[in-house]
Amino acid sequence: MNIRSRFSAALLAGALLLGISACGTQGTASFASPVELTVWTYYNGDQLETFNRLVEEFNDTVGRERNIEVIASGQGSVNDLETNVMNAAEGKVGAEAMPNIFSAYADTAYAIDRMGLVVDLAPYLDEKEREKYIEAYLEEGDFDGDGSIKIFPTAKCTELMFLNDTDWQKFAQAAGADYSDLSTVEGVVRTAEKYYDWTDAQTDAPDDGRALFGRDAMANYILAGAKELGAPIFRAKNGRMTLNFDRDAVRRLWDNYYVPFIKGYFSASGRFRSDEIKSGGLLAYVGSNASATFLPTQVIRDDGQSYGITMRALPCPTFEGCEPVAVQQGAGMVVTRGTDEQIEASVEFLKWITEPENNISFSVGSGYMPVTHAACDMDAIEQSGLPLSGSMKEILSTAIDTVNSCELYTMPAFTGAKDARSILESCMSDRASADRRTVEERLAAGQSAADAEAEFLTDGCFENWYNETLEKLRSCEG
Repeated sequence: MNIRSRFSAALLAGALLLGISACGTQGTASFASPVELTVWTYYNGDQLETFNRLVEEFNDTVGRERNIEVIASGQGSVNDLETNVMNAAEGKVGAEAMPNIFSAYADTAYAIDRMGLVVDLAPYLDEKEREKYIEAYLEEGDFDGDGSIKIFPTAKCTELMFLNDTDWQKFAQAAGADYSDLSTVEGVVRTAEKYYDWTDAQTDAPDDGRALFGRDAMANYILAGAKELGAPIFRAKNGRMTLNFDRDAVRRLWDNYYVPFIKGYFSASGRFRSDEIKSGGLLAYVGSNASATFLPTQVIRDDGQSYGITMRALPCPTFEGCEPVAVQQGAGMVVTRGTDEQIEASVEFLKWITEPENNISFSVGSGYMPVTHAACDMDAIEQSGLPLSGSMKEILSTAIDTVNSCELYTMPAFTGAKDARSILESCMSDRASADRRTVEERLAAGQSAADAEAEFLTDGCFENWYNETLEKLRSCEG
């Protein structure tokens, strides 16, 4: 008996009952002929291992009973998966056949849907079944506002702040900092300045302080930040986007990322900020709670010095004076056109994998959050009997509190959404990194920080960047 069978007898019985029921009104009989389903995901590491273990269990239980076999395939990164799906959809030479199910964010799902290849799963869930899922997660796949479900939610995440608490404690005790200082965007900037000054004072060299903070996904900062500031950047209707690149809101975003980056308070190098935590280059970053399985456990400095660290998970900072908005992310599952049996079997598998027992199992093993009301609850997770480390408990608890206390936001789907998001991902961060390199070159040549930074801290610098970015985003407008 596997470890998940330690659920209560009632919950287990309910889960098994759901597992052998078919899709809404589709019936419960086994398929006369074997139905083989291919599933493509972007999961890696512990996430992939946990997902594959669940697929194997499905095949050995409900799949065997109903004559269904699921074959799961990890496609690499999210970008690799999207490329492979698009190649398959377009029938490119050398592309594999279109999978029956694939993981997707809204922009990719929308593009495939407009090619006529996505199944609306709304008819396969009755009202009682729909009520089990967190409403915002179902709404993400309702592209036309007609109640359709083009993306089936299976695992979700939001953003948290991850903190090297070991080194934070040294700074906090010496400089009088507190966790509460990191609860707002503006508070992070003030604390990062204090940390820069504190580290700068530890050497005789001038202006060589260290950065405190970084961000993994800049598009999330801009999108959720603008929404929180009352000026969402994109509105979409019938696949067409209307742009609202509000100057005042965007300036506040600029002042709380670009400006501290130029001053050396923030940093971004390498692919992920967790890498900078590991190298000792940062103390904190904002990233997905699904990155929990990749958090470093030690710092390894360039000089070879290494030591163990404890990581903390804190709520993602929000703008002062605003109602909190949290990013809703994590790809759902898209079912593609096929035979009636393939579609019915696909929904059978997706319902099974989001039953409380199974959804919690994936959550504990991956850092993602469950998608149903019953499972997205720390009491249910702790009572599941699954091994739950202290750090994973804190991460899931903080993420679930975020989902329950904040307005959830995800970028709407529209033609050109992927290009628009790509612009937001790089527009501010690339400029900040390039300009900071110039500042560092000037510092190395003997200039003071004030002189080296001056040209980048003007209104004119912001206006030039704002106008350039506005033109790029207008090219994505419907």
